[in-house]
Amino acid sequence: MQKTNEIKIRLNATTEWQLWMDELQDDPRKSVQALLASWHRKRMQQEKLLENHNAKLHFDSLFRKQGSALVAGIDEAGRGPLAGPVVTAAVILPEDCSSLIGLNDSKQLSKLKRDQFAEIIKQIAVSYSVHVQPPAEIDRLNIYQATRNSMTRAALALSPAPSVVLADAMMLELPMPCESIIKGDAKSLSIAAASILAKTGRDAIMEKYAVQYPQYGFEKHAGYGTKDHVAALEMHGPCEIHRSTFEPVKSLLTQSSLF
Repeated sequence: MQKTNEIKIRLNATTEWQLWMDELQDDPRKSVQALLASWHRKRMQQEKLLENHNAKLHFDSLFRKQGSALVAGIDEAGRGPLAGPVVTAAVILPEDCSSLIGLNDSKQLSKLKRDQFAEIIKQIAVSYSVHVQPPAEIDRLNIYQATRNSMTRAALALSPAPSVVLADAMMLELPMPCESIIKGDAKSLSIAAASILAKTGRDAIMEKYAVQYPQYGFEKHAGYGTKDHVAALEMHGPCEIHRSTFEPVKSLLTQSSLF
């Protein structure tokens, strides 16, 4: 009879059901049954990830009029915060994306997973670009136009140029066809990839700002309007990277100008 630890090692190295595993079903040891149940759960999770991955690939393929057409996905990170830039990313993925199984909307993944996928995307992408729209432009244009402008720049920076662009909930004026996809990061693999590069890119920027402006805690909330961030704003006032047209930053700046 195999030892429990030996069974665990063999199961961890196995992704498909094998003949030797048949006898485990009748093994009276609770520990063995627990290992077998865990193996089944992991297999089901992997199958679900693969199904989701193939669905996203199929979605992107629907926009290829020709087999060789290049589909770009575009997404953003940072429309809602009170401070920092909006970061947009555009990605053209290759035909073989098997290394991206498990890729999802960036908000659904841990920081570790996002960072890992970001490196893979940069390695395998046919092309990718990242554009950073600073707070001053957000205040000058308004958040919608600033994001739209940033997405457009990211799309135009791709080389080779895509045949079609899929943008997450945004219609862009581009020299190639563009489709606005609602909740695109949950439907399209290329948009999901773009969301990862946008999110990790912005997080890296806000971590640097956290060192430059330690009093605001940007490393914790990335500039979003959390209770702690608003409290820090009221105590220290806005800094150079706060968005002057966003509340409560706007009101705080107005109050300070009266004294």
